[in-house]
Amino acid sequence: MRNWFSGAVMAATVAAAAAVVSLTVMPLSGQAPAAGAGQGRGQGAGAPAGQGRGQAAPAAPAQARPAAGTPTPRPARIAGHPNINGIYQAITPAYWNLEDHPAQATKFWELGAIGAIPAGMSIVEGGTIPYKPAALKTREANRAGWPKNDPEAKCYMPGIPRANLMPYPFQIVQGQGDILFVYEYASSNRLVHMLKHTEAAVDSWMGWANGTWQGETLVVENTGFNDMTWFDRAGNFHSDMLKVTERFTPQGQNLMYEATIEDPDTFTRPWKISTPLYQKLEKNAQLLEFKCVEFSEELLYGDLKKKTE
Repeated sequence: MRNWFSGAVMAATVAAAAAVVSLTVMPLSGQAPAAGAGQGRGQGAGAPAGQGRGQAAPAAPAQARPAAGTPTPRPARIAGHPNINGIYQAITPAYWNLEDHPAQATKFWELGAIGAIPAGMSIVEGGTIPYKPAALKTREANRAGWPKNDPEAKCYMPGIPRANLMPYPFQIVQGQGDILFVYEYASSNRLVHMLKHTEAAVDSWMGWANGTWQGETLVVENTGFNDMTWFDRAGNFHSDMLKVTERFTPQGQNLMYEATIEDPDTFTRPWKISTPLYQKLEKNAQLLEFKCVEFSEELLYGDLKKKTE
């Protein structure tokens, strides 16, 4: 109960901060720019040297005024740093399993090929996650109990790095200060504190993020997690000692995403994942709603409901 309440408080706090950040964000593409100073001038200029008196001075050429609705050019940099505003999505089967895995059927045989797991190559540096022996047994138990014990099936906030790897887009909102990440799945969000670095007041699903720029790369250090999230649908998990250091590096219109994962209670050493994040370039790209609580109620409470009927 404490973890749930703490998570709810943290989500409310981040949502309030999001409203503040949104007020400072630069105009997005598609907004008409304000007319610049001096635009539309057509007054006569002084007569040039040698021009006879009484002759009309030629009018200065009027500056072209942008047509209504002309998109504002996207600035390449904000406050001296790369502009990474945009909607992104990972295109990888790693949301099923961070490690190598073959195509395989699931328990949902009624769905046929639709319900099968696609094959995927490991995005873990070195191929495998360095679990301690006892933790590896827990991972296998998690996997055997899928999907009922998967936090994703329960519509819990996904945590980091899982939120960035799911088959749902997310948006980065970058202004002059803190940076906001908004996720379509479960309407999750998190604020990356760029100006004032502090520690988490309580443990939560999405943790606490402090960010810095290292050259062209946004580096985010995440701590303050609870132990109620997984990394994927294959039961890969962590304890509340988790620390995730993320790196977002622009590559053209996309981002290279890297995450170094440390958890001395679960793993024998730090390990790293990496995968591209692709920017959605559709003209009307936007986040839609995936409020999944109602989809998980039968899974979570169906047994209780049947007992009372």
